[in-house]
Amino acid sequence: MKLLRVGTVGAERPALLDQAGVLRDLSDLVPDINGALLADEAALARIRAAALSGELPALDPGLRTGAPVAGIGKVVCIGLNYHDHAKEAGAATPEEPIIFMKAPDTVVGPDDTVLVPRGSVKTDWEVELAVVIGRTARYLESDEQALAAVAGYAVAHDVSERAFQIERGGQWDKGKNCETFNPLGPWLVTADEVPDPQALGIRLWVNGELKQDGTTAEQIFPVAEVVRYVSQFMTLYPGDVINTGTPAGVAMGRPEPKPYLRAGDVVELEIDGLGRQRQVLADG
Repeated sequence: MKLLRVGTVGAERPALLDQAGVLRDLSDLVPDINGALLADEAALARIRAAALSGELPALDPGLRTGAPVAGIGKVVCIGLNYHDHAKEAGAATPEEPIIFMKAPDTVVGPDDTVLVPRGSVKTDWEVELAVVIGRTARYLESDEQALAAVAGYAVAHDVSERAFQIERGGQWDKGKNCETFNPLGPWLVTADEVPDPQALGIRLWVNGELKQDGTTAEQIFPVAEVVRYVSQFMTLYPGDVINTGTPAGVAMGRPEPKPYLRAGDVVELEIDGLGRQRQVLADG
């Protein structure tokens, strides 16, 4: 299923994109797309049955699309998780996943405006596969257990300010948690529709020019290993999100003058089967 949330900011309603591409209203069935729903197999089964019945009311396709998950508890991110990206960054291949965090309030809709922070000169793009957790996960022991904890997948844009991240001391968090720095969606595609998360094309354009063109097959630590690993250090709850890293092609890895983002730039990104995002940059 392709689950999503549509409507104005703060007043989104749960919806489904059916097999014919028609936007369908779920608000009579469930209050929202959130961790409680993703952990409720009976509720998900009711949604599947209603979708197949063809009785769900249609919605205006012109509605704004919000982030596909409400009430996210935490956003866990994996750094340097593609072989080609580690190489372009001049970094050694990590021996273990690099973990950092983004605050849930960085999450916005897939087509919402992204704000260039005040004083920023190195705002960068990163298209990423997001994993959405569907059951409580702690100390997972196997890849099978890890994948069983996944509710679905989405497109994420891990926007980053490199000067804040790298040149201002401390941890990466300063360059990762600026306002609007995690567009998510358009859809949460349930795990049953993504049989192999390591076989997805992943791409990003800036002002119509292709900048990133990779595949999740290049991940150093695949999805199952990432989920299993993270669960050794923190409990994952339904509705939590893991951003699994970006392929090569970011501005930071390009020759000088590096083409960092500015107000007015347009970023578009997509992952096979998971939909497409489009953001216009503006001054923060």
